[in-house]
Amino acid sequence: MAKHEDVINGVIFPVGEKNEAYAQFFVGQSYLKSLVSDPKVSVGVGNVTFEPGCRNNWHIHRDGFQILLVTGGEGLYQEEGKPAQFLKTGDVIVTHDGVKHWHGDTKDSWFEHIAITAGKPEWLEPVADEVYENATK
Repeated sequence: MAKHEDVINGVIFPVGEKNEAYAQFFVGQSYLKSLVSDPKVSVGVGNVTFEPGCRNNWHIHRDGFQILLVTGGEGLYQEEGKPAQFLKTGDVIVTHDGVKHWHGDTKDSWFEHIAITAGKPEWLEPVADEVYENATK
């Protein structure tokens, strides 16, 4: 289990500011640090940190993809209609265009990943507590 002290200074990259820009699409507190700010690069790259119990809403990446590189803690990833996957440092997730999914951390651990994202996300409904609870079992 990763504790706050384990990630406060960032596991690899610095923990960002509170993720106010996307807060409406998360249950719980997350932090975001943009890692690439070159306007000629059409792919977003950011370090996302989740407090225990935090997860994002179901969402779909349109006209693109998302790659998650897990850098610390313990997390979860689930595609619609499939069982949740437990994530740990070193895991890599590739989400293709049009796949409905969510990701976040476990109830007791902080979680960090680098998100590499192309295209535009379509944000959907929050992950129901029952779905989250089942994923954490």
